[in-house]
Amino acid sequence: MKVDVKVPSMGESITEATVANIIKSSGSHVAMDDEILELETDKVNQVLYAPQAGILNLNVKPQDKVKIGQVLGYVETEGAEKHSGETPEKNVILPEKNTTPSVESKASTQKQAEKIEVKPLSTANARLGKEDFLKDLQAPYSGEDKTPPITSPSNTSALSAISPERETRRKMSGIRKVIASRMVEVKNTTAMLTTFNEVDMSAVMGLRDKFKEDFLHKQGVKLGLMSFFVKACVSALKQFPDINSYIEGDEIVHREFYDIGMAVGTDRGVIVPVVRNCDQLSYAEIERSIEGFAKKAREGSISVDDLQGGSFTITNGGIYGSMLSTPIINPGQSAILGLHKITKRAVVVDDQIVIRPIMYLALSYDHRIVDGKEAVSFLVHVKNHLEYPGASALI
Repeated sequence: MKVDVKVPSMGESITEATVANIIKSSGSHVAMDDEILELETDKVNQVLYAPQAGILNLNVKPQDKVKIGQVLGYVETEGAEKHSGETPEKNVILPEKNTTPSVESKASTQKQAEKIEVKPLSTANARLGKEDFLKDLQAPYSGEDKTPPITSPSNTSALSAISPERETRRKMSGIRKVIASRMVEVKNTTAMLTTFNEVDMSAVMGLRDKFKEDFLHKQGVKLGLMSFFVKACVSALKQFPDINSYIEGDEIVHREFYDIGMAVGTDRGVIVPVVRNCDQLSYAEIERSIEGFAKKAREGSISVDDLQGGSFTITNGGIYGSMLSTPIINPGQSAILGLHKITKRAVVVDDQIVIRPIMYLALSYDHRIVDGKEAVSFLVHVKNHLEYPGASALI
């Protein structure tokens, strides 16, 4: 009996995937639930497992595009094979389409090219005027190529200096293609601008140091800095609702929920899992969500549902040592907050020069919907919330 291997549903927004890796080749004997191949989408990778024990036959190869529900092959169960004596069908690989131009198209192109003759200007730095152009059009074609070859010593030497042995090429992964496409899309479809501020992290760091042991003991999770930023952003989003909105056609859609995306770097690229209903969560619940996503990211088990939605995003380049950046807004959102490295700096407090742990904040926003005054005020609100936090909500 043949049991089909199909592409499973992987989320409402996903309609196709790419065959990333063939784990078990056609003709292999597989046990039930053996890993047989890996699919890659623009958001997650998913491994497919053998539905039954038997002989595997696949009709796809790496880098093939497949649709949700598509049959990728089948498993010939052992019982059916013994009775029928059938062997798995061999994969048929169609010859690649010949993309070489036809003789007719070459000849046509050559005839058109022969109608045009390009001549060098008589003097250096001369300009080609209308009279020169008309004169050349009326002149009979000589049949000789008098145009000297165009050479650029600097470019030629630079190109010749790079040998193929010093370069490597690799296919872009599905997620990298999507990242590239979306980043360009956002740059081309939004009026993106970035405003900056700095925040004195003394109060937050002091509060964390004071309560971290009790917090860990009572809540079972470490108290990090990210929960403070999430709470500060939720407070600011409530004060400035346009930043929690997006444009659809000629309407501004205000979101009445606070789902904060957390940009996380992985080996495959940046992913943005979303912490839902942050306005209803405690510091401990936020920290548990962040810790859970970090574990999933390390294991490669982030689901599509984890990445969908989000009304605002926080990205932390500081963990990699970034001093300052201009983060790019996520599609469907109007702003993103960039966090950076905390550095001890000399600042003036009460007319005294003191050393304080300072972080630079960057808010990139869509100027079509968010005015400069609103963006600056949002960032100041976040700054004040962090510099004067309350301890009552922690424990």
